[in-house]
Amino acid sequence: MSRSTIRHCLLALACLALLACAGESDPTGAATAASDEPAGPAAQTTADVGADAGASVEGGAALSLQVETLDHGHFDLAEQRGKWVVVNYWATWCAPCLKEIPDFSAFDAAREDVVVIGLAYEEIPVDDMRAFLTEVPAGYPIAIVDVFDPPADFEPPRALPTTYLVGPDGRLAERFMGPITSEQLAEAIARIGAG
Repeated sequence: MSRSTIRHCLLALACLALLACAGESDPTGAATAASDEPAGPAAQTTADVGADAGASVEGGAALSLQVETLDHGHFDLAEQRGKWVVVNYWATWCAPCLKEIPDFSAFDAAREDVVVIGLAYEEIPVDDMRAFLTEVPAGYPIAIVDVFDPPADFEPPRALPTTYLVGPDGRLAERFMGPITSEQLAEAIARIGAG
């Protein structure tokens, strides 16, 4: 068996594990990526996430994310201090993820206090992703994430889409499993910002 075939088999197993975990951990069904209709996200605050989100959240430290994006250059979460950052795990094969792209693009363009970054959680050649984004354009940076070595401070998603809302201080404000809208993000920002 070739190395490429083995990687594809491992990726398929990882996807099956994601779907299995989503069904067990989210009794509302909101984390099911197969649905075309948003069922409402399973939101978790920093306190709710606890050990789920990793040591950086437990200690209240600012999160770290540095990735090379396809067409927007280097993205460093630390350079976004003072803004709300929407970190969205997605994939080209995920229908609910694709519904979020135009909404997130408009949200990113409309608000000076918000930055959106998409983390494509799949094995896909860069040229194929660029071709895909020609058909489904995103108005915000997109990075392809290594599914075997995802960013340390953002746990691998249990289901797609999974969205993290990072506060202006660089700390996790909220995590959403399942599809969400810019309206829901704006409500979370208003609620957390007022708290």
